[in-house]
Formats: sequence, structure tokens, C-alpha cells
Amino acid sequence: MTAYADTEAMLAGHGLITAEILYRMPDARALLQSFTWQNYDIAPEFPKLKAFIDFWRSELDGPLHSVRYTHQHLIRPGEWRKVDGEYLLN
Repeated sequence: MTAYADTEAMLAGHGLITAEILYRMPDARALLQSFTWQNYDIAPEFPKLKAFIDFWRSELDGPLHSVRYTHQHLIRPGEWRKVDGEYLLN
């Protein structure tokens, strides 16, 4: 994604999702390997994360052990407060 597309995605409600994926090594099943994945996705459905996990299961050899994720909206509505007066200083 370009910076412009990222900003458009955030304005459309996407937030940054970071997933830590633990998977077993294909040739040594007793070993766990960690993979970190980030993208912009929509909570609570997370269609991009689910698509990535489906891709992993169907195309990659290392079976998944677990997926932990966090999601954060980076653009939020601004805070408004009423101002009753103003002091002007030189």
C-alpha cells in the first residue's frame, strides 16, 4: 500500500493489526518458529487476517500452533470541548 492508500484505509475505519504467528517447523515438529505480520484491517471481522491464515494453512508447510493479535485504530474522532472565552496576549 502507498501512504495515500494507507490514509484512505484508516479514514474508512481500518486499523493497524499486528499478529504474532507461532508455527511448527516442517522438518522438526518439536520446534516453534515465530512470524510477525502487520496490515490494515477492520475489527471485529478481520477479513485480511483470516485470508492470510487461510493462505498459510493451504499453501505453506509449517502447521500453525497459535495466532495472537492486537488491533489499534490510528485515526480517531477529535476531542471537542466548549470554550467560553479567550485571552489575547500581545
